[in-house]
Amino acid sequence: MMNDLSLLAPLLAGMVLGVVFFGGLWWTVQRAMSSHWVGLWFFGSLLLRVVIVLVGLYLSCGDAWQRWLAALLGFTVARLVITRISRPTVVNLEGDHAP
Repeated sequence: MMNDLSLLAPLLAGMVLGVVFFGGLWWTVQRAMSSHWVGLWFFGSLLLRVVIVLVGLYLSCGDAWQRWLAALLGFTVARLVITRISRPTVVNLEGDHAP
């Protein structure tokens, strides 16, 4: 039987791995758009990010499904945070004056 503290490590590991995965995707999009080899950037980044996440999840969770669930929850929370942070800001070009 697992206690709540034993699920804290995989939860944090999932968050860190989520930040690495989605932060790496954001970084790749920023760099690849100015490159001549866009496809290579995206494929190489995807391969590297997936390997890092799968190895990290395996090492932090082992064979306990509860730990996997906690890690995937952390991964999802990181996705939501990175999505919120990397959202482009809307610029009002017309100003704040009344019509």
